[in-house]
Amino acid sequence: MSALDELNGRITNCRRCPRLVRWREHSAKSPPRRYFGQDYWAKPLPGFGDPNARVLIIGLAPAAHGGNRTGRMFTGDRSGDWLYGALYDAGFANQPNSDRRGDGLKLSECYITAAVHCAPPGNKPTRSEFDRCRPYLVEELGLLRRVKVVIVLGKIAFDSFLAAYQENGGTVSKPRPKFGHGATVELGRGMRLICSYHPSQQNTFTGKLTKLMFQSIFDQARAALRG
Repeated sequence: MSALDELNGRITNCRRCPRLVRWREHSAKSPPRRYFGQDYWAKPLPGFGDPNARVLIIGLAPAAHGGNRTGRMFTGDRSGDWLYGALYDAGFANQPNSDRRGDGLKLSECYITAAVHCAPPGNKPTRSEFDRCRPYLVEELGLLRRVKVVIVLGKIAFDSFLAAYQENGGTVSKPRPKFGHGATVELGRGMRLICSYHPSQQNTFTGKLTKLMFQSIFDQARAALRG
């Protein structure tokens, strides 16, 4: 078993946050009508993708009836439709859809994780829940040694990554970088941070984030790897 597999095993069995444990299990027992009869994962979600990734994508947290249902990051909801479609178009995925575990999806040069690995009520983890989950992200940064590009989906993922990056021994420039869609930050060790709005329905339905805007983030990541 690899160190990354061992870490993902610990993540999957984590019960550090009682509120999140209750919510993820309650969501499985009281699903929307369209998901009646489906088996829910109802556990923390491990990271997903290529262990030799050069691109790391960091989201906020699983959705109660998305990843918490399917057991895979960004799988089973519209945010995932946007993400995997963009990854496919940029050459990081072998198919544009992510429906369930075992659907044949494979990522190349890319790994996906989150600031918090459990579905939170209202999609809002508490500060203490972020703090309890951050050591997992710190470990991931240490294990994914080939990463050259980090893509953060949203301001919260941006803040979580910078905190984990510093805990892992990285240095953040002063003044502190600011989040903005398309903003880039050159980090130490030849690593580049690229910021994107999160592909949540709040952003995509309102037009704050368009498919062209979102696709440009992954095209930029691909260009950075070639460069």
